[in-house]
Amino acid sequence: MIFKLDDTKKAEKIFGDWQETSIWSCLQNVMGEIYVDDLNEPQSAMAILADFCFFAGKPNDELVMYKPESCSNDFIIMVPRDDEWAKRIASNYGEKAKEVTRYAIKKEANVFDKDKLEEIVHSLQSGYALKLIDEDIYNWCMQNNWSRDFVAQYKEYAMYQKFGLGVVAVEEKTKEPVSGASSYTSYREGIEIEIDTKEEYRRQGLAYACGAKLILECMKRNLYPSWDAQNKWSVALAEKLGYHYDHEYAAYEIYGY
Repeated sequence: MIFKLDDTKKAEKIFGDWQETSIWSCLQNVMGEIYVDDLNEPQSAMAILADFCFFAGKPNDELVMYKPESCSNDFIIMVPRDDEWAKRIASNYGEKAKEVTRYAIKKEANVFDKDKLEEIVHSLQSGYALKLIDEDIYNWCMQNNWSRDFVAQYKEYAMYQKFGLGVVAVEEKTKEPVSGASSYTSYREGIEIEIDTKEEYRRQGLAYACGAKLILECMKRNLYPSWDAQNKWSVALAEKLGYHYDHEYAAYEIYGY
């Protein structure tokens, strides 16, 4: 049997010092859910939030195969704590599981150069303006596929206003966002950054400027802007903004979840 854990403190030791903000979001009951093999003395745990789930503790096939009723996704990215969990994911999902490499970025306090970030913001080319995501932009992002992940994990604007934070680059000619950096998810001490640019507007430095502006806004609010990279392009962008690469890790993209 698999159980949803309401008293999330019981799972803290299982996840230990794993530096993943999605896990922190779940443990803090800000966003996401935790599922375990036993409500009183759990040995195995899964933290699930948005397109990601993380497995820790004693490897458990039933937990690996469990899909919560609240999860409507047909796609999810599973992250194992160790090789044994990885084997369970690969063996249980077979051809549905595609192993991928992701890149962890160090979480370091006081690492950002405020003056450099402001220079990046001011380097934004003419014809564009940076704007914080307000209710109108939130609604616009929800209605457009390329930008939906900027706000999609917040069920309504009131939730985004309370926990989220984001910046978009608006093209002055069309008055529409064409690039942005926003909170994919949130935890009490910070956010996990989602960054993207509409395809035809890429390679113009727009994401670079949006990222710098978002980090500055986080600094104003004493929030940490966590960054996890899907690819080496994302690593390079993070390093240009002041982050430092940590390590690569294995994850599994599950299709037909």
